Formats: sequence, C-alpha cells, structure tokens
Amino acid sequence: MILGNLSGVSEFRLLGFSEISHLRPLLFVVLLSLYILTLMANTVIASIINSDNTLHTPMYFFLTQLSCLDICYLSVIIPTILENLMVGTVSISKTRCAMQMFSFLFFGVAECFLLAAMSLDRYFAVCCPLHYTIIMNSRLCRSLVAGTYICGTAVGLVHTLITFSSPLCGSAINHFFCEIQPFLDLLCGSTFPSEIQVIVVAVFAILSPFLLIIYSYIRIISTVLQMASAERQQKAFSTCSSHLLVVTLFYGTAGSLYLRPKYSYCASVDKFLSLSYSVVTPLLNPIIYSLRNKEVKGALRKKWRKINSAW
Repeated sequence: MILGNLSGVSEFRLLGFSEISHLRPLLFVVLLSLYILTLMANTVIASIINSDNTLHTPMYFFLTQLSCLDICYLSVIIPTILENLMVGTVSISKTRCAMQMFSFLFFGVAECFLLAAMSLDRYFAVCCPLHYTIIMNSRLCRSLVAGTYICGTAVGLVHTLITFSSPLCGSAINHFFCEIQPFLDLLCGSTFPSEIQVIVVAVFAILSPFLLIIYSYIRIISTVLQMASAERQQKAFSTCSSHLLVVTLFYGTAGSLYLRPKYSYCASVDKFLSLSYSVVTPLLNPIIYSLRNKEVKGALRKKWRKINSAW
C-alpha cells in the first residue's frame, strides 16, 4: 500500500509466510531442525579439519572457511524466520533491517568469492601439481580469504547504504527477512535505477567469480583429458567433484534470484528460492564434502574411534 514518502520510517513489518499461515507450526519444526543439523554438520567438519594434521592443506583450509561462512550466513536469517513463524508478522527496526541486509550480502558475496578461490586451488592442484605447494602457500591462502571478506564488506556497505538512503513509500516487506528484491517495492517512484544497481552488484558478486570458476574448470578438464592414465583422470576429477556440486547448488539458486529483472519477481516463488539458497545449501555443503571425500570420511572414522575408545 502506498503511504507517501516514509523516509523517516523507524521500523518495517516482515509479512513472512502470511499466505500459508496454517503451515507455520510445521515449517517452524522443519526449519529449526534443519538449522540445528546445519550448525552441527558445519561445526563437525570445521573441528575435524582443525584437529587432523593430514587435513591441513589449502583445500581444507578453504573448506573450514566455507563452513564458518555457512554458519554465520544462516544465523543471520534463521532467527528472524523462526520468530516470524511463531508470531506471524514481525516488526523489525530500520537499524536491524539494515544490519540484516548488510550481513546477508556480506556473507553471500564472501561465499561467492570463496568458491572462486577454491576453484583456483583445484586448478593449481590439477594443472600445476609439481609447483602446487609453492604456489598455494599459507600466505596466498590467507590473502585470498581476506580478499573474499573485503569484497563482501564493500558490496554489503555500498548496496545497503544506497538502498536505505532512498525515499520509501511503504513499510511492509513481503518476505521473511530484509531481502533486496522485496525491499525495492517500498521505494518511491521508479525503481529502475535500484533494479540496475541490484543487477550490477549481482554481476560483480555472482558472475565475476563464476566466470573465474568456469575458466578454471575449462583448464582443468583440458589438462585431465590429456592425461594418459584413466586412473589419473578419475582421481583428478574426483578431487573436483565435491566443489562442482557445491558451486552448482549455490550459483543455481543465487543466479535465479538476482540475475533477472524485477517484472519477473513472484513473492511466493522467491521465498521458496531464498529458503533453498539460504537454508538448504549450507546444510548440503558439509554433507557433500564428507560423503564424497575419502580423506574427510577417514578423519571422521578416526575421530569416532577415539570417542568410542574414550568411553
């Protein structure tokens, strides 16, 4: 509903799942269970990697960072969703809404660039195996991770400041947290400049690292196909399969949300995509890496035997 210029608005209303209010108790139980399971899975992966010296390699260093990002990313969104499912429409202050949008962008963009850094790691491991340990030293790994956080901070700050400095003509957000697309509906006048801003940010934050990932895997595939031994080819592909699955999940949902114009926006569909993007993907990441990785499974079995022997 148009209310006139509300640039001085102090709080917003998150409508959440108002269209399926009868399913709120079930959704609450499901999402709370998924949240706890995701926290446990990512915490176990990070602790296993940190405690096992055989996993102190660049690949697992990045995987630890991915688990930490997923935990933080999920913790920004899930509490608000659960509150919405408990009480219905949630009132959220402008400051909290801005912080939520910034945090969502920060962790999301950081994960985009972290996945690109992980693809670089796989590229050097497959294409430059003799120089891998020299190239992917601890200094470069830390620099790449720092770069992901810098990019996340820059995108989050710029986008949040521009969005919240625009004049508003509404206070009801048809979503379960302060997401970008539904927030555009609150802006006064033409939203075209803001839509362009969203697309530009998405191109930088989603397409740029994605193109780097594509380039890395083109080189990887080219190198693997030139290997004489089928066993070596299979081993090389197996080291990349987990990362490829995670990239497909993450970019598939992120691209469908942000790399499209506002006229194709549908609230119910986008809420479902947001849930997949922000809740399901962080849960599947550790499962994919643990089920498809012999070293991680070996470390998990070793830890389990230690726990059993202690009892």
